[in-house]
Amino acid sequence: MAAGLILLALATVGYILPPPFDPPPLTADPIFQTLPAQPPAEVRPLSSAGQIITQDITVDVGDTTLEATVRAPLTPGRHPALVFVQGAGAGLRGEFTTQAEALARTGIVTLTYDKRTVGYDFRNRDFGLLADDALRVLERLRLRADVDPARTGLWGVSEGSWVVPIAAAKSDDVGFTVLVSAPNVSPMRQVTWALGEQLDRLHAPGGVRDLIIRAMSAVNMNFLRYDGMPALRRIHQPVLALYGTRDPSIPFVESSQALTDALTEGGNADYTIRYLAGADHGMRVHGGPFVPGYLETLSNWVRGLPGTAKPPVHIAGATPVQRYEASEVPNAPWYAGGTVLGLTLCLAAVGYVVGPVAEMVLRLRGRQLPAEANVVIWPPIRRRFRRMAWTGLGLLVSVLAFITLLVLFSVNQAGAWPAVLAGWLVIRILAVLMLVQEITAVAAVVSGLRDSWRPSRTQRAAIAGVLGGTGLLLVAAAYYSLFAFPW
Repeated sequence: MAAGLILLALATVGYILPPPFDPPPLTADPIFQTLPAQPPAEVRPLSSAGQIITQDITVDVGDTTLEATVRAPLTPGRHPALVFVQGAGAGLRGEFTTQAEALARTGIVTLTYDKRTVGYDFRNRDFGLLADDALRVLERLRLRADVDPARTGLWGVSEGSWVVPIAAAKSDDVGFTVLVSAPNVSPMRQVTWALGEQLDRLHAPGGVRDLIIRAMSAVNMNFLRYDGMPALRRIHQPVLALYGTRDPSIPFVESSQALTDALTEGGNADYTIRYLAGADHGMRVHGGPFVPGYLETLSNWVRGLPGTAKPPVHIAGATPVQRYEASEVPNAPWYAGGTVLGLTLCLAAVGYVVGPVAEMVLRLRGRQLPAEANVVIWPPIRRRFRRMAWTGLGLLVSVLAFITLLVLFSVNQAGAWPAVLAGWLVIRILAVLMLVQEITAVAAVVSGLRDSWRPSRTQRAAIAGVLGGTGLLLVAAAYYSLFAFPW
């Protein structure tokens, strides 16, 4: 009865505490409901017979040196040129080899480079620093005798599309910009939307969404709330934006709306937005070959500048469908922030080890634990405490593994719904088991005290540490909706 009442109380915590999160359906501009087809000139076939030369170089960007590869057509004269700016992750230049070679054979000088490892990691991302790197690399490319400086620009994909506008707004050396799968919303909104779409595809229970959202609200990384709109408003160069209708990683309709709004506010009418049917986040078909029309549109637009800067229609291609808005995740309240959560986990860990540590200290000092009632009452209680510690550790590991699994499913654009349901079932069972263990352990301690048991100082420390640590974990689990109903 006690366990049931406490379970009911913990279940209500997930409903009464913020932050609430319920993205509304997207009300898109009517222009996105029926898009015109791309003009035939934009997708005319490319010649792949051109001969190219490949050269590896290094570029000094101040505090480090970047390895780069230039691919240039062997035809005489000056050519348009393009620098590839990476998305999130390691950003090795090898991932752009296929399209860099294809564009070079059509008459475009391309440069790919390795993203810096100094000053960039998973938690700390300075988009301005990456933009300065792109400008240094672009400056190096413009010095080549076979490059037309007036038609030298930057190409950015995903995270790179937050970097490229910063560089373009800083320097007139950027002759044009190409944005591929550009979110144009904050990284937090983009990731949340992508995870929401993935959870829908995996038929995940509602509690899974609550767990993910509350976990994300407690994350404090310097780049998650980045607003790219000011940089977009300052772009005056021609812009080509390419989106895929099967991209599960970004809210593509909102992203293109944000782009058009920012460019219009900045007085830039030289933009071309194209939606490619069946293209994923990398402009490929299910991660395989590039979608038909991608390389053609890119090459024809770049080689046609400045004439292609003013398209006959700004937005064209396959009609995109986005169901829900990419809403901003509220910041976690003070009692659920990353600092408090870390302190809670540390206190729980200390509580679980304080008893064994105290016993070890006593033995090292040559003292013996009191006998009498301890011989009968304490060993069963100590076994309960050990099982509680292992259950708490198992719950923590299961939650972290479950969140990692969902993130990997979202990144890889794949996943199996049985794995999600099984993982969620394991987490819920461990949470309830931990609650039952807490109740029965308290009952065992109370029963022992009624039988004239007088716990030693070491035992009192173990009782307070384990019961208190488990209590903290139960409250944290309640906040993350692990006891919420329905399923």
